[in-house]
Amino acid sequence: MYEILRKESLNDWVTRMEIAAPLVARKALAGQFVILRADECGERIPLTIAGCDAETGGVEIIFQVVGGATMALNEKKVGERLADFAGPLGNPTEVEGLKKVAVVGGGVGCAIALPVARRLHALGCSVTSIVGFRTRALVILEEEFRSVSDRLYLTSDDGSYGERGNVCAPLTRLLEGGERFDEVITIGPLVMMKFVAQATKPYAVKTVASMNPLMIDGTGMCGCCRLTVGGEMKFACVDGPDFDAHLVDFDEAILRSKAYAPFESEARERHCNLYKGVR
Repeated sequence: MYEILRKESLNDWVTRMEIAAPLVARKALAGQFVILRADECGERIPLTIAGCDAETGGVEIIFQVVGGATMALNEKKVGERLADFAGPLGNPTEVEGLKKVAVVGGGVGCAIALPVARRLHALGCSVTSIVGFRTRALVILEEEFRSVSDRLYLTSDDGSYGERGNVCAPLTRLLEGGERFDEVITIGPLVMMKFVAQATKPYAVKTVASMNPLMIDGTGMCGCCRLTVGGEMKFACVDGPDFDAHLVDFDEAILRSKAYAPFESEARERHCNLYKGVR
């Protein structure tokens, strides 16, 4: 169970894996996530499902190698197994009835945006995808987005690939030009989603943000993934992960996301030292 069927590096920092998890594959929908552990002593990691095949039982995950836990996961090889792979968790993205949608993804958040765009496309929705990265070396999933999008806008902060600037530039340009969407769905860094929400608010376009805060159990018991939405406390794992972006307190979410940064840095260094054989 939970055998690694396929592993691929999308760039120097992002890896795609396919895991054998037939029970998850049968039920998973776009927008839901899993919580996994690479090994028996590993940290619990919430990762959004990037794709699944109910026939083969394979579930695709895409993750950025940033800390000790993701380093341990990335060291796993095809044929090896994960200790745990629980899901699908969270609520699927609501896509029924939508006719024209802009999907806005940033960085590794594009791995979450892609299955949403794919599902919308399969339902016959007109999909405008806007994806952004810091630089050309970080670009992922371009061809996959192109295959499920009626229009694709690609941006990079430094102008090394696509349009120079961030995702708000083409989005604002479209809205200012009279483009109207049933909904804008944004997935990526918190700061990016905050500014996407600010860009769409003057046009009264419904905007949904996929939130990925710190999370432990994924069932609403620990309270670690709490957010303030419309002045009320919500738990991303059971109430989300999708929320009305115009109601999310992004400043609070950004502050909370940095709470364990020193511990994450320590875990990363510890893992590097153990991997090198340093005691």
